[in-house]
Amino acid sequence: MSKCLLALAMVSMLTAASPSAEPAPSADGRFSAVDVFIDAGAHPLAAYQLDFHATTDNVQIVGIEGGHAPAFAQPPYYDPRAMMNDHVLLAAFTTDDADNLPTGRTRVATIHVYILDNAAPDYVSTLQVAATTDGTPIDAEISHETRSDP
Repeated sequence: MSKCLLALAMVSMLTAASPSAEPAPSADGRFSAVDVFIDAGAHPLAAYQLDFHATTDNVQIVGIEGGHAPAFAQPPYYDPRAMMNDHVLLAAFTTDDADNLPTGRTRVATIHVYILDNAAPDYVSTLQVAATTDGTPIDAEISHETRSDP
């Protein structure tokens, strides 16, 4: 699959937008951030698509931020309708040269959440596809980490 076809397929499934509603403040609620990482090993990471959701009912996804590497610094494409249901699909791609792309473990996005109560939330992240510069799928690992409160 060529890089162009992979990019078109990913973009056709997702639309970039921002959330339209803010959560109602709660005395017990708090904001948090979850960093999402992809480890592409020795391969330059040029594209990815992932699924992220909370498995507990006390979480609202309120924002999406880009990653650490310059190639993924802009927020990824996402489905705002899915995000309203505490679930989000993220996708990003770049046409940068391999020399400018991250290898190994890199933060590709940060997901901002509002936790409605004091219960500990639980999240699942699933990598649907990762690809290198020519659009070839690569074996990669996904992980996420909740940032500790200041």
